[in-house]
Amino acid sequence: MSTLTAPAPARRRTGRPSRLTGTGTLLRLALRRDRVMLPVWVLALVLTVLATANTFETLYDTPADRAGVARSTNTNGSLRALYGPVLGDSIGGLVAWRMVAFGGVLAAIMSLVIVVRHTREEEETGRQELLSSCVVGRRAPLTSALLTAVAAHAVTALLITAGLAGAGLPAGGALALALAISGTGVCFAGVAAVVAQLTESARSARGITGAVVGLAFVLRAAGDAAAAGATSPLVWVSPIGWGEQVRAFAGDRWWVLLLPYAAAALSAAAAYGLAGRRDIGAGFLATRPGAAAAPRHLGGALGLAWRLQRGSLLGWVSGFAVAGGVFGAVTDGASELVGGNESTREIFERMGGHQGITEAFLSSMTGMLGMVAALYAVGAVLRLRAEETAGRAEPVLAGAVSRLRWAAGHLAFAFLGTAVVLGAGGLTMGLAYGLTAGDGGRLPEVLGAALAQAPAAWALASVAVLIVGVRPRLSAAAWAAAGLCLAIGWLGPALKLPQAAMDLSPFGHLPRLPGAELSTVPFLWLLAVTAVLTTVGLVALRRRDVG
Repeated sequence: MSTLTAPAPARRRTGRPSRLTGTGTLLRLALRRDRVMLPVWVLALVLTVLATANTFETLYDTPADRAGVARSTNTNGSLRALYGPVLGDSIGGLVAWRMVAFGGVLAAIMSLVIVVRHTREEEETGRQELLSSCVVGRRAPLTSALLTAVAAHAVTALLITAGLAGAGLPAGGALALALAISGTGVCFAGVAAVVAQLTESARSARGITGAVVGLAFVLRAAGDAAAAGATSPLVWVSPIGWGEQVRAFAGDRWWVLLLPYAAAALSAAAAYGLAGRRDIGAGFLATRPGAAAAPRHLGGALGLAWRLQRGSLLGWVSGFAVAGGVFGAVTDGASELVGGNESTREIFERMGGHQGITEAFLSSMTGMLGMVAALYAVGAVLRLRAEETAGRAEPVLAGAVSRLRWAAGHLAFAFLGTAVVLGAGGLTMGLAYGLTAGDGGRLPEVLGAALAQAPAAWALASVAVLIVGVRPRLSAAAWAAAGLCLAIGWLGPALKLPQAAMDLSPFGHLPRLPGAELSTVPFLWLLAVTAVLTTVGLVALRRRDVG
């Protein structure tokens, strides 16, 4: 818990305290606890938008090039499903096309992390009950959480607007895009606030809110795939689709911004109403009672790990199956998107190799799946630390279960689960590409290219094992390492980073499959690094104190 002083108990009360008493103190506490996470997240989102603008200025420096991108995208339903339609062929219009949906998803995830962290997670750990014993209003925790999210999105909007306007883009369009992205985040902050009142665990709250974000993206994608110009009713149903309807840099429909902010206000009102009708720690969706006797498979460390990890694994497998299908479906239109633009071709070749635009696109997409799968691997490893800090690891280790057996159960899902997740993405990518391009014979090749990303993801997982074993208080640094590798792989080719910078990521050492010559040397090196770091981490875990 942060060292910030909690609200002091009142010696004498002259009346009933306000329901918002202590909001300012809790807001400062939340900002102090998130003093690293929030700036990193905000800057990552802002820099991604600004880097996209810089890239498009380099790639499409003539009106003819920009019109070609707009034409090829708007006539390809798969590309519209992935990114949305191009509503304006200026540089700003292309930035809005690429970032309004993607940036909205990132903003939504930031919101659910902030709100759940400072509401349901505080109740689950017992800290909220401790704070509530002081003079803290019933609605102060929820209010401070929402204000934290709103402040983060306000800073994000301000920086995006200033950055794009400073780069020479129209200030009105820059503000419209910034408010569209931030509006999506504020809208899902309200959704997360409602879900946090319904569930009894932070994990469930994150999962349900994340599923709502995924559903909103799927509705937007289905609507854009079905009709050009964002005219489908499905786009209007999705909060992520509302960002498209703002039409930043293509008419700037300001009135559409009322939708996400009004939805956020209504959701917040509903969350306040629910918060006043339940006890601290309780939820409206009660946890199901367990069986009278535990099944036999829960008698071991591996069975317990399966019980704890299965929900996350199944969610990632489902998400990768959908993402792989989308990537495979748009591969056949990659050559149309690139056209004769040599700069765009160069970026795909830096990401995926020089074997041809189709092979380069498949390689870049499998590489992207690998970098995202590393996030699953790191999260699965850090479940060890979560069990430890929640106090659930100590009772398990007090029995006949050794620390290595306990850790091995979770690491099995971190390493083998990563392969399963990548296999799901590679399988659907190969199938979708075969159906759209009429080339089903490349399924084994695409599947193999996806699975070839596993050693690099395992290397990042081993970094997480090392941190958990040696410096468990710095476990968040494992997320930073995975995020850095994702940023290098996503933005590095477009920004033309030097090879030395690209080599900081383990994914930069893998052969560009499919199409490139297969060499076992980088795989062996990555596996050796993984083995060494994992061994050191487990030895340190065995020797240090639990908790």
